[in-house]
Amino acid sequence: MRHSPISRFKGTLLGALLGESLATGDIQSQSSLDLGRMAVLGTESLITLGKLDLDDWIARQQQKSLHLAATDDISIKIILATLPVALFCHENPIKLQKNLLNVLKIWEDDPVVRDGTLAVGYAISLALTEKLNSLTLIPQIISFLGQTPTSIPKKLLRVQNLLEQGAGLSRAQAEFAKEEKLSNTIAMAFYCFLSTLEDFRLAVLRATHNGNFKVQDATPFSSQATGAITGALSGAYNGIGSIPVNWQVLLLQRNSPTWGLSSFSQMLELTDALVAVWSGVYDIALNPRELVAQEGCEVALLSVYAAPRVIRSR
Repeated sequence: MRHSPISRFKGTLLGALLGESLATGDIQSQSSLDLGRMAVLGTESLITLGKLDLDDWIARQQQKSLHLAATDDISIKIILATLPVALFCHENPIKLQKNLLNVLKIWEDDPVVRDGTLAVGYAISLALTEKLNSLTLIPQIISFLGQTPTSIPKKLLRVQNLLEQGAGLSRAQAEFAKEEKLSNTIAMAFYCFLSTLEDFRLAVLRATHNGNFKVQDATPFSSQATGAITGALSGAYNGIGSIPVNWQVLLLQRNSPTWGLSSFSQMLELTDALVAVWSGVYDIALNPRELVAQEGCEVALLSVYAAPRVIRSR
């Protein structure tokens, strides 16, 4: 295995956070905070219940007063808020598709958001199962989407054509960055990811137009959205070890609230817990009533590990 599941899980979530924050220049921007709160609430629900429960997701959002309006900005947040589900169900494409479609019922019924969510989720699934091939990824995604009225399959095919032609960043930007459309944002993110497949840093910098890559037509929204999706895809493929150490240290040194949590370290701990639940770790301490000790005997609280697809509750 090239990268461990926990490395890819962390790479996905941290990549999304950094990809968006690099475009704004502010890790604690309100946009990043809202995105993170939704992702964290979903992660906590999956950890607590060991499965997707829409009523629980809705209740947690209402408790935190997170209400979404139908705008382009919110649409991209919805796609990224489903990342925990994509991670949790990545090994089963059928279950992945079903659960992603179910969780979208919490928000708006937009075909472009649906296809964007499925495209990103399926790419992450292939990355985590080490089946992602840059030459076949886009045809696989189009097949996964099936019949759809949106332009996303067409835009993704255009991405593949650009990659096959060896087209540079400026040409791709001219193709996708002129219009403020979600489908163009998704296509641009896949271009940045696939054109620099093995380099997380370069992929994110190109997506956020940093350094020498500056597009006058690019808006803050398009840069944030492209950076966040690119970061999630590249983080899933390359793992957390591919993220520059100085970027990670910056977050750790801040030790300030991140995505509604008390610190960045707490977010990493939350990801550890998600991986544990997914992999089949049964924490007896969470269910003490199920462990009955004989009189006069002490019980050591241990964790029980199950092989994949054997004893897992989900």
